[in-house]
Amino acid sequence: MKVATAAYPLDPLKTWEDYATKIESWVAEAAGQGAKLLLFPEYGAMELGVLDGPDVAADLEKSLRAVSNHVPAADDLHSALSTKYQVHICAASAPVFDDAIGPRPVNRARLFSPTGGRGHQDKQIMTRYERVPMEMAPCQPLKLFDTALGKIGILTCYDSEFPLLGRGLAEADILLVPSCTEALSGYWRVRIGAMARALENQCVSVMSSLVGKAEWTDVADTTTGMGGIFGPPDVGFPDTGVLAEGTLNTPGWTYADVDLEKIKHVRADGRVLNRTHWNEQPKGDSPVKLERLG
Repeated sequence: MKVATAAYPLDPLKTWEDYATKIESWVAEAAGQGAKLLLFPEYGAMELGVLDGPDVAADLEKSLRAVSNHVPAADDLHSALSTKYQVHICAASAPVFDDAIGPRPVNRARLFSPTGGRGHQDKQIMTRYERVPMEMAPCQPLKLFDTALGKIGILTCYDSEFPLLGRGLAEADILLVPSCTEALSGYWRVRIGAMARALENQCVSVMSSLVGKAEWTDVADTTTGMGGIFGPPDVGFPDTGVLAEGTLNTPGWTYADVDLEKIKHVRADGRVLNRTHWNEQPKGDSPVKLERLG
């Protein structure tokens, strides 16, 4: 199957119709290239906040609530497009106020199937900016989505930098990594994390990025990145582990073909068996002997 991952710019949209037209044009383009799984980036939903006016978009707390209020309609839109174009879509993540969780919003990525299925994954570990001033709430647990395209897990941006979160999704064939990074160093931290998780789990990881400037929102006023699709540098995959990568800070889709049989094969008979040998590592609480050299 073909996977598409977005380098996506935020736009100061004026109306809901502008937003719906933009999202459909992106989905139609990827579907037209034969993609069956589409990934949008972290916090790409912040452009929903500007629909309530520039003053709302410029105010952090007001923008979080405005975006959250628009998410149900955005979910209906993505679900309809998933069915219309017969693709799975991981929508751009959004701050969502969920009364069942608590008073502060979670960072929620939402996954849609062509048959009407809906699921979501909340970010697990907050960055420094998400802690202060955003006051975002982490939420458990991790989820594994069993789909017609294989088993899919989601590690949102910073989550991809933590090996034990990746290990929690060791049964996933595909790990989706929607990201939003301000600096080039941030992009590379997430990319290295995404590539490491593909190495450890002997799976495919798919990274999307916000790109460009959106000075009307503090959450993503400047972003750096590109799309990338990675696998283990082993049998059936490129020696670099890079199946495809986009062009830095250039909006558009990046595509790669993903073969689940190759994932199955490398897990069973790769040159190395990282996923199988994971449990041979010492446990985290194992004592370490300090040995002084003169």
